[in-house]
Amino acid sequence: MTRTQYILLAAGGSAALLLGAFAFQHLGGLAPCKLCLWQRWPHAAAIVIGVAALAFGARFLAVLGGLAALATAGIGIYHTGVEHKWWQGPTSCSGGGNDLGALSGGDLLNFDSAVNVVMCDEVVWSLAGLSMASWNAIVALVLAGMWFAAARAKV
Repeated sequence: MTRTQYILLAAGGSAALLLGAFAFQHLGGLAPCKLCLWQRWPHAAAIVIGVAALAFGARFLAVLGGLAALATAGIGIYHTGVEHKWWQGPTSCSGGGNDLGALSGGDLLNFDSAVNVVMCDEVVWSLAGLSMASWNAIVALVLAGMWFAAARAKV
């Protein structure tokens, strides 16, 4: 495969994952937790990097795309561990959600507007026993491989 083909697959994969996340949120009604949102940013970066890499053909941009994919894979692995209670997640969205310090005084006094905290340590959707965070990590590792293959490939 050529560098361009690898970049199209890798950036397109990030775009597909990001669109899927938005579909689960807006069409499926599954609100994202804090860690879910963190996993989206590297995909957005990979898409932008992909456009730049296609425009300029610079090999180092493919390496940056790979690093973005590794970043979201790392967050996905961390999130999977939080879901399985292998380690503690952010106190504002896991472990019972008792971090009242994350709420403002107005939130605590205004009982008419509910504060909805989506818990990071609860699996809200799974396929074949793997949560969305786990699937994101697996697919992102494949995408990272594509990015690094693009860096090695000929134009």
